[in-house]
Amino acid sequence: MLSQLWKSILALLFPGGLILLLAIGFLRPQGLPTWLQQPIAALPYIVLTFGLIFGWYLASSRMILSLLVLVLADRAMVLIPTGEADQEAVHQTIDAMTAFLVPLNLLAFSILKEGSLWTSRGLMRLLLVLIQPILLLWLCLPDQHDLATSLFTGAFIPLMFTEWTPIPQPALVAFATALLLHGIRFVLHRDALEGGAIWALVAIFVAYHTSRYGWHPTNFFMTAGLVLFATLLQSFHRQTYRDTLTGIPGRLAYNEAIGQLGKRFSVAVIGIDQLTQYANVHGKSVSEQILKQIAPKVLAVCTSGQVFRTTGEELTVLFPGKSTIEALSALDTIRKSIEAVSLFLRGRERVWEKERAAQKTGPRDQALPVTLSIGVAEKLNDSATLTLVIMSAYRALYEAKGAGGNVVKRGTEENVPVRRSPTGTGRVSSMSEYGT
Repeated sequence: MLSQLWKSILALLFPGGLILLLAIGFLRPQGLPTWLQQPIAALPYIVLTFGLIFGWYLASSRMILSLLVLVLADRAMVLIPTGEADQEAVHQTIDAMTAFLVPLNLLAFSILKEGSLWTSRGLMRLLLVLIQPILLLWLCLPDQHDLATSLFTGAFIPLMFTEWTPIPQPALVAFATALLLHGIRFVLHRDALEGGAIWALVAIFVAYHTSRYGWHPTNFFMTAGLVLFATLLQSFHRQTYRDTLTGIPGRLAYNEAIGQLGKRFSVAVIGIDQLTQYANVHGKSVSEQILKQIAPKVLAVCTSGQVFRTTGEELTVLFPGKSTIEALSALDTIRKSIEAVSLFLRGRERVWEKERAAQKTGPRDQALPVTLSIGVAEKLNDSATLTLVIMSAYRALYEAKGAGGNVVKRGTEENVPVRRSPTGTGRVSSMSEYGT
């Protein structure tokens, strides 16, 4: 439990929290030497360019629209003149409106289904974003001043509680709501994009305070864009290398790992004994939820091997440099840990885990016992291929299932290729019977 909590904290802090910390350290006034100030001034354009390119390449309308919103908010803060009383009032109104709309826009992009911008749905979202500056300019007209003030600068609580910030109370509510919902979505889905959105909102919040201390708001809007860009790449990497159902390493990660196995290794194949039965009785959705619950637990417990889901219902574990004897202890630990898991079916389709004895089950909760059958084999000689080792592990898995399940079986036969007998009799013989 503590290890999972620690992983969640690290997933939230990196890379978004680190990027924001570096921005606060280096982008403050006099934070950089003179020779670096010119390259830093080009950073917003670099982040915008690469963000738009990768957003288009990865078909991420969320990335493109988020950057567009950040650019519009930044330009509204920087380009509108101040000095005279009328100009100052317009500037404050614009700041109040953008501070209210930016977090809500980022939240909307998070909730709406991701996809290409060049679809009817994507173009509609683009149109809604482009309408907002026109709406803001209309609200800045003198005859709309009272309406804008009542909507975006009103006070719900005594002003003494918000004197510490120039952001009006409606915008504070928008920031708090967006942060809360992004936080909930991060906890539920462990999505890098949600973690990035949290830190992007914090950077935007800082941007609205920079003028008080002589900082430039563009630097922190750029920081927000950089956080979103970095987490987009992180999310893309995860989607590429991780299995979409279980979240554990998938086929591409497996293909890279087998290229680094070396000459000595063991392979284990793990199957959930009851999964087919539950799929037949309760449906595919229930069996997928069980697999989704069990696979990350196997990954967390298996510290000496590499766990993958490449296809189907089984999990594959690679043990580079280890024999089956060395792998058996880790595999039996996995088996025992999963045997202790308490899963229940609530209603027809919802699978949940009872993590504490104090948790109560309802009358509609049906226990779903889960055990593992595991087959493991090793490369016994130089002529054995990975395919033969995996076949041996699968045979051991079927033996484990045939023995009633909830057991680890070791492949015992020689996993060497076979050839036709040189005598021409047609008998299949082991390579060990004649010279190579």
